[in-house]
Amino acid sequence: MTLESRLDDWSRGWRGPLFAALVALIAGLPGLFAMPPLDRDESRFAQATAQMLETDDMVVIKFQDQPRFKKPVGIHWLQAASVTAFSAAEDRGIWAYRLPSLLGAMLAAAACAWGAAALLGPKTGLLAGGILGATILLSTEAFIAKTDAALCGFTTLAMAALMRIYAAHLAGEKVHRWTKLAFWVGLAMGVLIKGPVGLMVVALSVIALWIWDRKAVWIKDLGWGWGVTVLAAIVLPWAMMITVATDGAFWSTAVAGDLAPKLAGGQESHGAPFGSYALAAFLLVFPTTLLLPAGLVQGWTGRKEAGIRFALCWLIPTWLVFEILPTKLVHYTLPAVPALCMLMAAALRAPLGPISRVIGAILSALAGLLFAVVAIYLQREHGDSGDIPWTALTALLFLASGGVGAVLIMRKTAATALVAAGAIGIAAHAALVGLLVPRLEPLLLAPRLEKALEQADLAPRGGAPGPVAVTGYAEPSMIFLLGTTTELTDPVGAAKAVAQGRPAVVEGRQEKAFQAALAALGQTARPAGVVAGFDYSDGDEERLTLYRGAPIRPEDETGDETAETQAEARP
Repeated sequence: MTLESRLDDWSRGWRGPLFAALVALIAGLPGLFAMPPLDRDESRFAQATAQMLETDDMVVIKFQDQPRFKKPVGIHWLQAASVTAFSAAEDRGIWAYRLPSLLGAMLAAAACAWGAAALLGPKTGLLAGGILGATILLSTEAFIAKTDAALCGFTTLAMAALMRIYAAHLAGEKVHRWTKLAFWVGLAMGVLIKGPVGLMVVALSVIALWIWDRKAVWIKDLGWGWGVTVLAAIVLPWAMMITVATDGAFWSTAVAGDLAPKLAGGQESHGAPFGSYALAAFLLVFPTTLLLPAGLVQGWTGRKEAGIRFALCWLIPTWLVFEILPTKLVHYTLPAVPALCMLMAAALRAPLGPISRVIGAILSALAGLLFAVVAIYLQREHGDSGDIPWTALTALLFLASGGVGAVLIMRKTAATALVAAGAIGIAAHAALVGLLVPRLEPLLLAPRLEKALEQADLAPRGGAPGPVAVTGYAEPSMIFLLGTTTELTDPVGAAKAVAQGRPAVVEGRQEKAFQAALAALGQTARPAGVVAGFDYSDGDEERLTLYRGAPIRPEDETGDETAETQAEARP
């Protein structure tokens, strides 16, 4: 049985969407359990969700005692449901907070296949969904507990339903009510997760298609009467509750403090010039990079075809908006990537042109090389000799994915090249996030700090007096792992904590002031361990010293320094 016949079999009925969801599951699953809590956004989202569960307040979003009025509540409710079903807030298992993201990635891949099948054919739909599920952008967001994978899932669901409604109108067929419901639920959940982003994607696509077709009679068939009611039923209850609970402060802060700075300039140093996303696209869609040039060519040559036209009206306006915005992060374009994957899959319906093959082969090999270089760099900067085998495996898999794809596509076996490069690329990504990065101990400051506190019997969740006082280090992953009550303070506050019998963590640059504060209190304290490493969020080397909450008076000090070296971590 040939690959083409297998693809035909796998794409029948619901097999195509299910297969695409399986690809997304396999691609995203390794990082779900292996990767520690990440800084900063993931741990902020997870900690805010944990506090909702701890306080039974499912309306107001807070990070410790600070309001977190940036995004709507949707992702927090999904995470809370996941943690309640599979874990507990006190366990602080980050995997449970990540499940909605993994499910969102699976929904995105399945919906992409479902929507594309209506206008481009079942086999093209299967390939489009599989390509999306395999991309390094979506498979990475699939194991990060924040909004983007879930937003992509629900936005793609809304757009796929819209695609099927458009296809039904062109064929003169009746639209099933469940398809309309999928559109409104996808749109509403997108709003509840990330505000106007999903709504913007849908609106821009409809407007572009309207302009292109010079008519939009099919829009009347969306079920506006009951559809808007469904949207309101999902979005308005929380919107009203948060308005009352915060006296409107949520909306003013979300707009003035989060949205407006992104529109005005590069927020938090995340600025980049126009065209940055286009230049990075060959990396974002890896390991399916080899089809990127052919997909773009297909968008031009096939623009009169309904399915290609729809994909272009989805892709181009949304992509341009994100290129124009001064604030840029790689995941911002994710809601537009399904349309790009549809174009790439559609290119396989006919033999690829020689120029598309050559450029695709070069970009595929280059992307594989760059990811291999990243793996080697991470090991050289933050690993040791014990990590070399995993680095070699990861780098070789990335090189193989890019190289095998390049060789096969030049031999005019584009579908085989896609499958081979995709399978090896998924394995390479799994090796990177499942085997290599979790071994790079200098990058794992918060998990190692938690472990050091447990080994020294200083962890509050283990029964020691708390909360832990920390000065000089304040990453959200530490708050998530050590608990909501973790005290972020100055050297004087850390000294007072030791005097009160509580543990303290002091970063090296605060050590002198901490010792002076201890002396002012007439106390000294012996270190219980040291954790050293690299804070990748701000690029600083950190040295965190743990101090017991049972102070030693100067006259009782013996000079025994063995406790400090007991938990010494390599830099």
